[in-house]
This record gives sequence, structure tokens and C-alpha cells, in this order.
Amino acid sequence: MSYELAHSTFGEEEKKAMHDVIDSDMFSMGKNVKEFEQQFADFFGKDYAVMVNSGSSANLIAVAALFHRQENSLKAGDEVIVPCISWATTFYPLHQYGLKLKFVDIDLKTLNYDIEELKKAISPKTKMIVTVSVLGNPCHFDEIERLCQQNNIILFDDNCESMGAKYNGRYTGTYGLVNTFSTFFSHHISTMEGGLVVTDDYEIYCLAKSLRNHGWTRDQDEGSPIYEKKDDDFFEAYRFILPGYNVRPGELQGALGLTQIKKLSGFIEQRRKNAAYFVEKFKNDTRFIIQQEVGESSWFSFTMIIAKQADITRKQTFAALDQHDIKYRIITGGNFLEHDVIKYINHEVTKSDNASYAHNNGFFIGNAPVDLTESIDLLYRALHLL
Repeated sequence: MSYELAHSTFGEEEKKAMHDVIDSDMFSMGKNVKEFEQQFADFFGKDYAVMVNSGSSANLIAVAALFHRQENSLKAGDEVIVPCISWATTFYPLHQYGLKLKFVDIDLKTLNYDIEELKKAISPKTKMIVTVSVLGNPCHFDEIERLCQQNNIILFDDNCESMGAKYNGRYTGTYGLVNTFSTFFSHHISTMEGGLVVTDDYEIYCLAKSLRNHGWTRDQDEGSPIYEKKDDDFFEAYRFILPGYNVRPGELQGALGLTQIKKLSGFIEQRRKNAAYFVEKFKNDTRFIIQQEVGESSWFSFTMIIAKQADITRKQTFAALDQHDIKYRIITGGNFLEHDVIKYINHEVTKSDNASYAHNNGFFIGNAPVDLTESIDLLYRALHLL
């Protein structure tokens, strides 16, 4: 028996959806993508969703859209607050657009922002806060929303790891002016590769559609606020208005999304059942810090950090996991400040002690929308023998 990091969630419905696209002989972005965008926005109670080819691309065009707004646009050199722990492509678009990143430490129990450190980090130069609900665990959005409102700061919610999580009964990925999701293979729903930008702001929606699609005017609604249509339809069909990208999804991804979104609630329910069992097994094992749930986590995975008082090391722990064929990996991307690439990033940091501790002493074990009781029992036996 082995304990894998992720499981496929594709069944007969997904296979049929893909075959239907193959039979249609229409593979580039079309009706399936458009319908999935609408259903995704409806599910999360937002006005607009724009699908792209990955969660990383969703972050890219969302940041770009904030630079191209007619009013209150971001500018190179603006300060943006980010958590020390997240995936690399939370940070890269911010850097690529010339923003200055201010890194804030995390709470070792929740793995999200240390709210007191976040409060201290805000300055008159702060234009945006990026929230990341790490591995399905919601941020304290009431506090963060209040800070943004009091200081006229944009809230950008990178929800790529946390689809289906809730804080105060409201889905994460709905709190920001812009919000991003990922539909990668191992995430809460899968389109193989894919991502979405979600917003209630019509201008940002129009900008995101143009930016994903070469920066041209095609696919813009009548009366779009981001350009004025001219009379020459021949020219209009290939009119470029923004320095955009080609990060479009395909019809296979849209069709898969339509099958998977119907299963999301059930997927989250099973992930939460697995998590309840995991927490019950390890809640009294003082050798490990396990992630403290905030609100209703969608439990991407199970994090474990070797406690300072523990008489074991991470190396010993990994040896036990290897012996029992239990897969593991770094918590998200670890403390980004400890990666070589940080030398290229315009940044500052006041404190990162907890993020560094998690980086050097933590790991995660996989979760999935299947019954993992036997796998979690295997994990428990492996670590109990240490």
C-alpha cells in the first residue's frame, strides 16, 4: 500500500465530455469555456469569471488588469503586501509588473498571515494586500477587509489552493476586487490545466478577457468600457488595445470544468471528512503542529511541522514516511524568501521567523476527495513508530 499526494477525480462523465469535444472537432476556446465561466461565477455568487490556461496565468492577467484600469490603477514601484509562504506565481506577476513586495510573516498554527504583523506592515505606500488561504485554510478576512477599507487598499485574493473553503459562511475567492482560482490536476476540481479570474468589476472583467487573448478587442461586449469601437469591421477583428498574452484555455478544459463543478460540493465534503479523521488521529501528538482550521477549510492537504520540543527531526520523519511509501512535499512553496530567485525581486521583510521554521521543519501529506481512512491509518502507524 502507498499513500499518494493526489488522486484523479475523472470518471465516465469527464471521459464523455472529452469525447464530445473530440467529436465536435472544435478544440480552441468556445462555447464550453463560456458556459463553464458562467456556471463558475454563479456557483461562487460573483458577476464574472474569465477562464485561462492555469492559476498562474490567472494571477498574471489579474495583476495586469489592475495596471490598466482607467482609475486607481497600480503603477510600477507601488508597494504590495504578500505572505512569506505561497506558491511562486503568487509573487512573479507582481515582480514582473514592477511592484515592490513587502513580505509578512505567518502564524505557525494557521500558516496564514500573522494579523498583528500584517497591521504593522501597512504603510502610506501600501496599495494592495494579497491574501492566500494556505492549502484550503481561510484567512481572517474580516480583519483584512477592515484594514483594506480603512487604508484604501486593494484586496487581491489568490485562492488557487482553496476552492470551496468558507469564512463566516462566505466562499474564499470572493473577498477581493480580483480573485483567482486554479483547476490543476491535484486541486479541488480539475480541468487538467486551468485557472480563473473572478470579479464583480465589469471593467476588470473586460480587461481580463482582452489580456488573455492577445490584448485584442475580439470577445468584448457591446459597450465595453476599455475601448471605443470604430466603423471598420475588418480592422476591428484584429485590433490590439493592450499588451496582452495568449493564455486561453481550450474546449477540453471548459468541458471538464462543466462536469467537475457539479461535483465540487461532494468533493469538499469528502475532503473535510478525511481531515476530521486526520485531526482526530494526530491532535494529541505534541511532536507535530498540525494546521489549525479557520472557518471551513477545504483541506487541500494535511500539514505537519516538527514542534520545537519534539525529540525527532524532519530527516527521521521522512525516513519513516519513505519506508512506508508515503509521499510528502514542501508546504506550498515554502518560505519564498529562502529560494534563490528572491535575489531578483524588489522586496523588503521585517520578520519571517515562523515562515522559516515551517520551511525548514514542515511538510504536507496529500488529501483527495476519496476515503483516505486506510491511508491516514498507515501514516499514523508510520509516525507512531518514531
